[in-house]
Amino acid sequence: MPRLKTWKVCALIWMLPLALLACASEPELTPAVTSSTVCASTPPDMLGPYYKPDAPRREEVGQGYVLRGVVRSSVDCASVPEAQIEIWMAGPDGEYADEYRATLFADEQGAYHFESHFPPPYAGRPSHHHLRLSAPGYQTLVTQHYPQEGTVEAVFDLVLVPAP
Repeated sequence: MPRLKTWKVCALIWMLPLALLACASEPELTPAVTSSTVCASTPPDMLGPYYKPDAPRREEVGQGYVLRGVVRSSVDCASVPEAQIEIWMAGPDGEYADEYRATLFADEQGAYHFESHFPPPYAGRPSHHHLRLSAPGYQTLVTQHYPQEGTVEAVFDLVLVPAP
Protein backbone atom coordinates (compact mmCIF):
# COMPACT_ATOMS: atom_id res chain seq x y z
CA MET A 1 0.00 0.00 0.00
CA PRO A 2 1.52 3.39 -0.92
CA ARG A 3 2.43 5.67 1.95
CA LEU A 4 0.28 8.81 2.28
CA LYS A 5 2.10 12.08 2.06
CA THR A 6 2.23 13.92 5.39
CA TRP A 7 -0.15 16.65 4.25
CA LYS A 8 -2.76 14.05 3.27
CA VAL A 9 -2.51 12.36 6.67
CA CYS A 10 -2.84 15.73 8.37
CA ALA A 11 -5.88 16.55 6.23
CA LEU A 12 -7.65 13.57 7.77
CA ILE A 13 -7.54 15.16 11.22
CA TRP A 14 -11.14 16.36 11.00
CA MET A 15 -12.44 12.99 9.91
CA LEU A 16 -10.52 10.51 12.02
CA PRO A 17 -9.13 11.24 15.49
CA LEU A 18 -6.40 8.60 15.06
CA ALA A 19 -5.06 10.50 12.06
CA LEU A 20 -4.14 13.32 14.43
CA LEU A 21 -1.83 10.95 16.31
CA ALA A 22 -0.29 9.73 13.07
CA CYS A 23 0.19 13.29 11.88
CA ALA A 24 1.76 14.43 15.16
CA SER A 25 4.25 11.58 15.13
CA GLU A 26 5.38 12.09 11.54
CA PRO A 27 9.00 13.29 11.59
CA GLU A 28 8.48 14.97 8.20
CA LEU A 29 6.21 17.60 9.76
CA THR A 30 9.17 19.75 10.70
CA PRO A 31 9.50 21.98 7.66
CA ALA A 32 12.81 21.63 5.91
CA VAL A 33 14.59 24.76 4.79
CA THR A 34 14.78 24.52 1.04
CA SER A 35 15.63 26.97 -1.69
CA SER A 36 11.89 27.48 -2.30
CA THR A 37 11.18 28.42 1.32
CA VAL A 38 10.68 32.08 2.23
CA CYS A 39 11.91 33.20 5.66
CA ALA A 40 10.43 36.05 7.65
CA SER A 41 13.03 38.76 8.13
CA THR A 42 14.36 39.43 11.62
CA PRO A 43 12.60 42.47 13.07
CA PRO A 44 14.85 45.48 13.52
CA ASP A 45 15.33 46.98 16.97
CA MET A 46 16.95 50.17 18.21
CA LEU A 47 20.65 50.77 17.77
CA GLY A 48 20.94 52.37 21.19
CA PRO A 49 23.38 55.08 22.23
CA TYR A 50 26.38 52.79 22.83
CA TYR A 51 27.22 51.49 19.35
CA LYS A 52 30.85 51.99 18.29
CA PRO A 53 32.20 50.63 14.99
CA ASP A 54 35.41 48.61 14.68
CA ALA A 55 34.95 46.31 17.69
CA PRO A 56 37.75 43.74 18.06
CA ARG A 57 37.34 40.50 16.14
CA ARG A 58 36.46 37.85 18.73
CA GLU A 59 33.73 35.36 19.59
CA GLU A 60 33.90 35.69 23.35
CA VAL A 61 33.65 38.56 25.83
CA GLY A 62 32.90 36.52 28.94
CA GLN A 63 31.54 33.15 29.96
CA GLY A 64 28.29 31.57 31.00
CA TYR A 65 25.93 32.45 28.13
CA VAL A 66 26.15 31.14 24.54
CA LEU A 67 24.30 32.77 21.66
CA ARG A 68 24.35 30.91 18.37
CA GLY A 69 22.38 30.66 15.17
CA VAL A 70 22.43 30.86 11.40
CA VAL A 71 22.30 33.95 9.19
CA ARG A 72 19.84 33.43 6.32
CA SER A 73 18.32 35.28 3.37
CA SER A 74 14.65 36.25 3.55
CA VAL A 75 14.21 35.36 -0.13
CA ASP A 76 14.92 31.63 0.02
CA CYS A 77 16.25 30.90 3.53
CA ALA A 78 19.66 30.17 2.04
CA SER A 79 22.51 30.69 4.45
CA VAL A 80 24.49 33.91 4.17
CA PRO A 81 28.14 32.96 4.56
CA GLU A 82 30.66 35.37 6.04
CA ALA A 83 28.04 37.85 7.29
CA GLN A 84 29.62 40.35 9.69
CA ILE A 85 28.02 40.41 13.13
CA GLU A 86 28.83 43.18 15.57
CA ILE A 87 27.70 42.58 19.15
CA TRP A 88 27.83 44.94 22.11
CA MET A 89 26.35 44.66 25.55
CA ALA A 90 26.49 45.94 29.11
CA GLY A 91 29.08 44.47 31.43
CA PRO A 92 28.15 42.70 34.67
CA ASP A 93 28.02 46.13 36.33
CA GLY A 94 25.40 47.39 33.82
CA GLU A 95 27.88 49.72 32.09
CA TYR A 96 28.95 49.56 28.43
CA ALA A 97 32.69 49.23 27.81
CA ASP A 98 35.00 48.17 24.99
CA GLU A 99 35.67 44.77 26.59
CA TYR A 100 31.99 43.86 25.94
CA ARG A 101 32.09 44.57 22.21
CA ALA A 102 32.92 42.04 19.49
CA THR A 103 32.93 41.56 15.74
CA LEU A 104 32.52 38.03 14.43
CA PHE A 105 31.72 36.45 11.10
CA ALA A 106 29.30 33.71 10.15
CA ASP A 107 31.03 30.65 8.71
CA GLU A 108 30.54 29.18 5.22
CA GLN A 109 27.15 27.74 6.27
CA GLY A 110 26.03 31.04 7.82
CA ALA A 111 26.46 29.73 11.38
CA TYR A 112 27.78 31.90 14.21
CA HIS A 113 28.66 31.35 17.88
CA PHE A 114 29.19 33.98 20.59
CA GLU A 115 29.87 33.59 24.31
CA SER A 116 29.44 36.18 27.04
CA HIS A 117 28.18 36.62 30.56
CA PHE A 118 24.39 36.82 30.94
CA PRO A 119 23.64 40.48 30.14
CA PRO A 120 22.26 42.35 33.16
CA PRO A 121 19.13 44.46 33.05
CA TYR A 122 19.76 48.15 33.69
CA ALA A 123 17.84 51.43 33.85
CA GLY A 124 14.51 49.71 33.27
CA ARG A 125 15.76 47.79 30.20
CA PRO A 126 15.55 43.99 30.11
CA SER A 127 18.67 41.87 29.59
CA HIS A 128 19.79 42.15 25.96
CA HIS A 129 22.57 41.91 23.39
CA HIS A 130 22.74 44.47 20.57
CA LEU A 131 23.53 43.05 17.12
CA ARG A 132 24.37 44.77 13.85
CA LEU A 133 24.63 42.53 10.77
CA SER A 134 25.97 43.34 7.36
CA ALA A 135 26.69 41.27 4.27
CA PRO A 136 27.27 42.19 0.62
CA GLY A 137 23.97 42.36 -1.25
CA TYR A 138 21.85 42.70 1.91
CA GLN A 139 20.40 45.56 3.92
CA THR A 140 22.18 46.17 7.22
CA LEU A 141 20.15 44.87 10.14
CA VAL A 142 20.24 46.26 13.68
CA THR A 143 18.38 44.14 16.19
CA GLN A 144 18.56 42.90 19.77
CA HIS A 145 18.47 39.50 21.42
CA TYR A 146 16.57 39.29 24.72
CA PRO A 147 17.67 36.18 26.65
CA GLN A 148 15.28 34.53 29.03
CA GLU A 149 16.23 34.72 32.69
CA GLY A 150 17.80 31.50 33.94
CA THR A 151 19.00 30.28 30.54
CA VAL A 152 22.61 29.67 29.59
CA GLU A 153 22.21 29.52 25.82
CA ALA A 154 19.92 30.47 22.97
CA VAL A 155 19.54 29.95 19.26
CA PHE A 156 18.89 33.24 17.49
CA ASP A 157 18.67 32.78 13.72
CA LEU A 158 19.03 36.05 11.85
CA VAL A 159 17.28 36.67 8.53
CA LEU A 160 18.53 39.44 6.25
CA VAL A 161 16.64 41.23 3.47
CA PRO A 162 18.39 41.69 0.12
CA ALA A 163 19.40 45.24 -0.74
CA PRO A 164 17.11 47.01 -3.22
